[in-house]
Amino acid sequence: QVQLAESGGGLAQAGSSLRLSCAVSGHTFSRYGMGWFRQAPGKEREFVATINRSGTITYYADSAKGRFTISRDDTKNTMYLQMNSLKPEDTAVYYCAAGLDLPMGTLIEEYDFWGQGTQVTVST
Repeated sequence: QVQLAESGGGLAQAGSSLRLSCAVSGHTFSRYGMGWFRQAPGKEREFVATINRSGTITYYADSAKGRFTISRDDTKNTMYLQMNSLKPEDTAVYYCAAGLDLPMGTLIEEYDFWGQGTQVTVST
């Protein structure tokens, strides 16, 4: 069974940066397309960023373009989300997701496994 564990969330001021990590265990990491999603209070979970299995192609939601960078390190079985220029509207629980043999994905239903989430709160 694949397990995903997010870390790196916390309280940040607007304009600052955070880096989220997603550690994956239980299966061959390189077989998984990976993604980040987020869910703000009272809202549906939404796509943030995705990266392909080789780490060579990335895709972002408009809200993340130019500020967030998704990456992966297969030697560490870990995916990252570098978040710069944070805004209060980035406040949400951030989830990482893994899809077996998934090239890339922007839809929740494309992913097989999810982490428990890490809270990011951005203050003004």
